[in-house]
Amino acid sequence: MMETNQFVAIGLVVAILIGVTAVFFAAGDPDGLESTAIVILGEKDLFGPTPEDADPEAVGHEGSFEYEAPMPDYSMGEEGGKMGEVIAVVVGIILALLIVFGVGKAVAASKH
Repeated sequence: MMETNQFVAIGLVVAILIGVTAVFFAAGDPDGLESTAIVILGEKDLFGPTPEDADPEAVGHEGSFEYEAPMPDYSMGEEGGKMGEVIAVVVGIILALLIVFGVGKAVAASKH
Protein backbone atom coordinates (compact mmCIF):
# COMPACT_ATOMS: atom_id res chain seq x y z
CA MET A 1 0.00 0.00 0.00
CA MET A 2 1.21 3.49 -0.83
CA GLU A 3 2.46 5.64 2.04
CA THR A 4 0.78 9.00 2.63
CA ASN A 5 4.00 10.91 1.88
CA GLN A 6 4.39 9.04 -1.40
CA PHE A 7 0.77 9.78 -2.32
CA VAL A 8 1.19 13.50 -1.59
CA ALA A 9 4.48 13.67 -3.53
CA ILE A 10 2.97 11.95 -6.57
CA GLY A 11 -0.11 14.20 -6.36
CA LEU A 12 2.10 17.29 -6.18
CA VAL A 13 4.12 16.20 -9.23
CA VAL A 14 0.94 15.46 -11.21
CA ALA A 15 -0.60 18.82 -10.24
CA ILE A 16 2.54 20.70 -11.28
CA LEU A 17 2.75 18.81 -14.59
CA ILE A 18 -0.90 19.59 -15.38
CA GLY A 19 -0.51 23.22 -14.32
CA VAL A 20 2.69 23.82 -16.29
CA THR A 21 1.23 22.13 -19.39
CA ALA A 22 -1.95 24.22 -19.11
CA VAL A 23 0.10 27.44 -19.27
CA PHE A 24 0.90 26.73 -22.90
CA PHE A 25 -2.75 26.14 -23.81
CA ALA A 26 -4.29 29.05 -21.86
CA ALA A 27 -6.14 31.79 -23.74
CA GLY A 28 -4.71 35.29 -23.82
CA ASP A 29 -8.12 36.89 -23.25
CA PRO A 30 -8.99 38.28 -19.82
CA ASP A 31 -10.03 35.54 -17.44
CA GLY A 32 -13.10 35.60 -15.24
CA LEU A 33 -11.31 37.17 -12.30
CA GLU A 34 -9.87 40.00 -14.40
CA SER A 35 -13.21 40.57 -16.12
CA THR A 36 -14.99 40.66 -12.76
CA ALA A 37 -12.52 43.26 -11.45
CA ILE A 38 -13.29 45.46 -14.46
CA VAL A 39 -17.05 45.13 -13.80
CA ILE A 40 -16.71 45.86 -10.06
CA LEU A 41 -14.65 48.98 -10.72
CA GLY A 42 -17.43 50.22 -13.01
CA GLU A 43 -15.30 50.25 -16.15
CA LYS A 44 -17.50 47.71 -17.94
CA ASP A 45 -21.07 46.45 -17.88
CA LEU A 46 -21.51 42.80 -17.01
CA PHE A 47 -22.40 41.85 -20.58
CA GLY A 48 -20.98 44.86 -22.42
CA PRO A 49 -17.73 45.26 -24.33
CA THR A 50 -14.44 45.57 -22.51
CA PRO A 51 -13.07 49.10 -22.13
CA GLU A 52 -10.55 48.37 -24.87
CA ASP A 53 -13.35 47.32 -27.27
CA ALA A 54 -15.74 50.13 -26.38
CA ASP A 55 -16.35 53.19 -28.53
CA PRO A 56 -14.77 56.04 -26.50
CA GLU A 57 -17.42 58.58 -27.57
CA ALA A 58 -20.32 56.25 -26.79
CA VAL A 59 -19.24 55.42 -23.24
CA GLY A 60 -17.46 58.63 -22.32
CA HIS A 61 -13.93 57.42 -21.65
CA GLU A 62 -10.73 56.83 -23.56
CA GLY A 63 -11.37 53.11 -23.96
CA SER A 64 -8.45 52.00 -21.82
CA PHE A 65 -8.45 50.46 -18.39
CA GLU A 66 -5.43 50.20 -16.14
CA TYR A 67 -4.86 48.84 -12.69
CA GLU A 68 -1.81 47.77 -10.77
CA ALA A 69 -1.33 44.04 -10.37
CA PRO A 70 1.47 42.44 -8.36
CA MET A 71 2.46 40.31 -11.36
CA PRO A 72 0.67 41.73 -14.44
CA ASP A 73 -0.33 38.92 -16.81
CA TYR A 74 1.98 36.66 -14.78
CA SER A 75 4.95 38.26 -16.51
CA MET A 76 8.46 38.74 -15.24
CA GLY A 77 9.40 41.87 -17.12
CA GLU A 78 9.58 42.40 -20.85
CA GLU A 79 11.42 39.21 -21.76
CA GLY A 80 9.83 36.98 -19.08
CA GLY A 81 7.65 35.11 -21.56
CA LYS A 82 5.92 31.99 -20.29
CA MET A 83 8.41 31.57 -17.45
CA GLY A 84 6.44 33.96 -15.22
CA GLU A 85 3.28 31.97 -15.84
CA VAL A 86 5.05 28.70 -15.03
CA ILE A 87 6.46 30.16 -11.81
CA ALA A 88 3.02 31.50 -10.83
CA VAL A 89 1.46 28.07 -11.34
CA VAL A 90 4.13 26.22 -9.35
CA VAL A 91 4.08 28.75 -6.50
CA GLY A 92 0.26 28.70 -6.45
CA ILE A 93 0.14 24.90 -6.26
CA ILE A 94 2.70 24.81 -3.45
CA LEU A 95 0.92 27.58 -1.51
CA ALA A 96 -2.42 25.80 -1.87
CA LEU A 97 -0.85 22.57 -0.59
CA LEU A 98 0.67 24.36 2.40
CA ILE A 99 -2.64 26.06 3.23
CA VAL A 100 -4.51 22.73 3.08
CA PHE A 101 -1.93 21.06 5.32
CA GLY A 102 -2.06 23.98 7.76
CA VAL A 103 -5.83 23.89 7.97
CA GLY A 104 -5.74 20.10 8.32
CA LYS A 105 -3.27 20.30 11.20
CA ALA A 106 -5.31 23.04 12.91
CA VAL A 107 -8.50 20.99 12.65
CA ALA A 108 -6.74 17.87 13.90
CA ALA A 109 -5.24 19.78 16.83
CA SER A 110 -8.62 21.27 17.79
CA LYS A 111 -10.14 17.78 18.04
CA HIS A 112 -7.66 16.68 20.72
